[in-house]
Amino acid sequence: MTTGHVFIATSLDGFIARPDGDIDWLLARDDPAEDHGYDAFIAGKDAIVMGRGSYEKAVTFDPWPYGLPVLVLSKQLADTPVPAALRGNVSFSSLDPAQALAQLDKDGVRRVYVDGGQLVQSFLREGLIEDMVITTVPVLIGAGRPLFGALPRDRDLQLVASRSFPSGLVQSTYRLLP
Repeated sequence: MTTGHVFIATSLDGFIARPDGDIDWLLARDDPAEDHGYDAFIAGKDAIVMGRGSYEKAVTFDPWPYGLPVLVLSKQLADTPVPAALRGNVSFSSLDPAQALAQLDKDGVRRVYVDGGQLVQSFLREGLIEDMVITTVPVLIGAGRPLFGALPRDRDLQLVASRSFPSGLVQSTYRLLP
């Protein structure tokens, strides 16, 4: 069965982006000398499932930052062509999270990186996230797009590991309990 895994950063006040989607506060903390574990995390994944907002941000990066196949779940993009430079690496779909994981499972994909605030929330609501690596950046941005949203019920988590970095970032890994 295909499982969903999250690796994401938030401001100390719980936002993953400013209200307009800008992540300048996060990019300003990017230090190539400080390994935050992304390479190890992504090495254990077969594909990436992301939402439209994350895709629209990632497509502005040069070069395209992902080496794995990317499935973008978006009703708005589902019937549009993938940009020529990303063909073969990116596909668009209007499937819901459970349908997307079922399709990926049929394709032999076992572990997916789920990226994007609204998509992470959708996967959480449907119980499709196995674990989350959440890096807290010591900055208050005051308003923005929250990582978490309404859930149909409480979700218990088990802390697996926590570590801090010289830059002040704190990273916690949680396993979601049934």
